[in-house]
Amino acid sequence: PMIVLELDQVEIDYCTLCKGIWLDAGELELLLEDAGEKEALLASFKLDSATREKSVKCPICGKKMAKALFGEEQQLRIDKCRKNDGLWFDEGELEQVIAIKSGDKENSVLNLLKNMFGKDQQ
Repeated sequence: PMIVLELDQVEIDYCTLCKGIWLDAGELELLLEDAGEKEALLASFKLDSATREKSVKCPICGKKMAKALFGEEQQLRIDKCRKNDGLWFDEGELEQVIAIKSGDKENSVLNLLKNMFGKDQQ
């Protein structure tokens, strides 16, 4: 079961069972505060066709999603709709992506996510 939460004028769908987050196409970019971060983010997702990790279905189109690797040093594997309907983040992955893209600077969206989902402030 998914519930819809509004975060900084962006609707995120949150699964109460697995604690995963679905973002429709374009919503991740809206959560980032810097225009340069947005462009770099889109370029940083690389499809991972070699993984044996089980695919999940897109909540929009119902098709199996592709696995995409994110990050250079700290590789995260997220689920990306093949039709570009959106991105699925397992528990904690969205916070990791935003933290990596924001670098060391303070990010209000990251702090809000941590507060919403009960993550300890570091």
